[in-house]
Amino acid sequence: MNGKKILFVSSELVPYLPENEVSLMSYEAPRMVNSNGGQIRIFMPRFGNINERRHQLHEVIRLSGMNLVINDVDMPLIIKVASIPKERIQVYFIDNEEYFKRKATFSDEEGNLFPDNDERAIFFAKGVVETVKKLNWTPDIIHVHGWMASLLPLYLKQYYADEPLFSESKIVTSVYSPGFEEELDSEMQKKITFDGISSESITALTVPNYNNLLKVAVDFSDAVILASEEIPEDLKNYISNLKKPVLSYVPLQEFEEAYANFYSTEVLK
Repeated sequence: MNGKKILFVSSELVPYLPENEVSLMSYEAPRMVNSNGGQIRIFMPRFGNINERRHQLHEVIRLSGMNLVINDVDMPLIIKVASIPKERIQVYFIDNEEYFKRKATFSDEEGNLFPDNDERAIFFAKGVVETVKKLNWTPDIIHVHGWMASLLPLYLKQYYADEPLFSESKIVTSVYSPGFEEELDSEMQKKITFDGISSESITALTVPNYNNLLKVAVDFSDAVILASEEIPEDLKNYISNLKKPVLSYVPLQEFEEAYANFYSTEVLK
């Protein structure tokens, strides 16, 4: 991994959010690359239940201040950063008062998905790309974790198709066990096509459930990692028919060598 640049984009990350499969691997994979001589950047949403004072988040004025258009509405983009002290790893947080101030991640107190989760995912994808453009940092690999990050491959390959910064970047999507059971907003497909993305490329999102969201993510990825033991059969079959490099599930204790080899021999070949 020496000298390789890897952009990690994740829905969740320890120590900022509770530990689960996604948040833990979103920490361990960058740590592994960092300790093997790679260069990394990590992005996640700045959810309102992240303790800004404890984790010493602060706004980066030079990166903030842009408006992103989501479904014909201007939404201000705020960028914050923090460091994971023991690893000397910097994390960038995508923030917006409307989308991320509430004191929860994906669901309300009753466990119902927030109705604007689809727009939050669009905002997150665009916010990451626009910020990396401002950083003028060209990643060799872009590794996506968690369903709220899953629109990034689509936006990179369609909406930002002519952006030279990412022309050589390879996209890897890690697929985890389902993160939610309901469906996202029924207008999600329409909101994405508002950005000039063809409806034919996202027919799966006619029904915007977890499996279909991940199908769109892997469609526009260059390689796939099965990051959970329990992946729905429908999704697993879909991935196996893609004719793309796929890394089968590897337990956390054994992932380092498997991921490093996969990056080097399958993704960057």
